Order: sequence, then structure tokens, then C-alpha cells
Amino acid sequence: MTVHGIIPETEARTLSIVQALKGLEGPLLPILHEIQDAFGHVPPESLPLIARELNLSRAEVHGVVSFYHDFRDHPAGRRVLKLCRAEACQSMGGERLAERVKALLGIDFHQTTPDGAVTLEPVYCLGLCSTAPAAMLDGAVHGRLDPDAAADLVAEARA
Repeated sequence: MTVHGIIPETEARTLSIVQALKGLEGPLLPILHEIQDAFGHVPPESLPLIARELNLSRAEVHGVVSFYHDFRDHPAGRRVLKLCRAEACQSMGGERLAERVKALLGIDFHQTTPDGAVTLEPVYCLGLCSTAPAAMLDGAVHGRLDPDAAADLVAEARA
């Protein structure tokens, strides 16, 4: 551990990303996305470094990370399954679908299966309103989901 309370490799990688992107206009979001891509999540111990380097308060950085649902503060599973929670999907059976998926996985939103295979996340619109309810598995979208299709999608995620 260093003085910052962060593993040296995490500190070096975080600072490298910040230095590469801090010249952008409005660099915080691109930096956070790049850090999440690098680590699989935004390590909480990286937040003070980002704040210092961008001359922001820790609260400002934490506020952005906690506001956007795409940022995680812990590693995701090997596969990420996102279920749409927007109004169109809800009106077409999204709540029933979510309950089925949660039961099949044995987890709730923002959780990962005990074997580390699947993380379940809510998302608030995939832009597939005309094919609701919808989901996304590792970036691939799936629409017109029903309980059988949900079971197939969970099986694919676990594979």
C-alpha cells in the first residue's frame, strides 16, 4: 500500500489513464469509463487520485460514479446481463420478466452469482421500446422476451 491507501499497480494504472485523458474537455466521464474498462469496475481507492488530478472534490467524483448506473464499485461477473426497466418494457411485462430472471439466477439487481458467472444490472432504456421487454447480454441486445426466452438468455449467460 502507498500513502494513498492504494495498491501501487492500481495507483499507477489510474494515474496513467487520468494523465492520458485529462486534457479532454469534460474529462471525468471518459476517465471513469476507461478506468472501468481497465479494472472491470471503478475502484473506490482511485476516486481520491482522480479528484486530485482533476482538481475536483472527492464528493464530486463520487457523485458522478454513484449517479450513473453503468459504473460499478466492485468487479462484475464474467457475463453482464442488463434488463431494461424503462416504462415501455415495464408495460410489456418487464417486471414479471425481471422476477423470473432473478429467480433463475438466484440474485437481485447489482449482484453477481456466487460462481462469478453473471452480474445482473438494471438499465433504464436500451432503445428497443418497439420490441419490449428487452435485455442486453454483454453488449448484444435481445427483444420481445418472454419467460421462455428469459430462461434461454440466462442459460446463455451461464454457459
